Amino acid sequence: MGDVLAGFHAVWEFGPDSVLIRYERGIRTPKLFQALGERRVPLAALEGVSLAEGKRGTVVLRLRPRAGADPLLEAAAGQLPEGLDPYRLVLPAERETLAEYYADELTDALTESGPADRYLIAAPEAPLRFKAYDGKASFDGTSVRFRWSWTGASSAKWKAGDQRFAVADLGGVEWRSPEAFEGYLRLLPNDAGAGDPVPPDQDAATVVFGLGYGPVHESLPFAAAVLAAVRTRGAVAAIPAAAPRRDPADIAERIRHLGELHQAGLVTDEEFSTKKAELLAEL
Repeated sequence: MGDVLAGFHAVWEFGPDSVLIRYERGIRTPKLFQALGERRVPLAALEGVSLAEGKRGTVVLRLRPRAGADPLLEAAAGQLPEGLDPYRLVLPAERETLAEYYADELTDALTESGPADRYLIAAPEAPLRFKAYDGKASFDGTSVRFRWSWTGASSAKWKAGDQRFAVADLGGVEWRSPEAFEGYLRLLPNDAGAGDPVPPDQDAATVVFGLGYGPVHESLPFAAAVLAAVRTRGAVAAIPAAAPRRDPADIAERIRHLGELHQAGLVTDEEFSTKKAELLAEL
């Protein structure tokens, strides 16, 4: 095809074997689209195309990826509202004939259907990071790190200490949108049992979202990147970087908060001594 179709928030460029979606930047464009930047969608990753009447004099052209082809949609698990669907192109109604032409052309070019056996659409690239309510999460391509916030983390997480999870030790990711009540991002171990899950605020493998923390455009690409790395077992290249030294003032503040937990009886003498030594070793 080799043509371009521009709509609200995005431009689609049609190639012989893929559709390149370039998202616009601007105050009206959803932040998730701006964070994604662009996505190349192989035709092999699609199982359908639809065209439907939209709202207020628009039409909507939509790609339907195969199940398992896109780590972003798999991580989202159906939680994205219609307005954040990255595969919808909204057009003025007067362009319906042109949109119908591209829908027919794409439909004729599709040859695959059913679940994909691997991800066919690239995940967001590492390094990625975001701030949750009870900690900061970072991902370098091979491991995930959680660093707890003294203002939000539970005593259980403080006792466990800051966490590092190698991709090789993970079996999946569970993302609950920060736009929903009690959203969180949980890392699932390889050997996840069938018992009752630990509440997110007590689980050292989970960061909890809250109002203004872990927004969709930061936490969902993060979850998708980790999920893709888990499925390919670390095929995402790590970003080499020297471990930064901690700010002494930050270490002092964390020790002060640890002392408060100790005085309140939430941390034992042994736990206090061990954690304090770990924090001092970071100076």
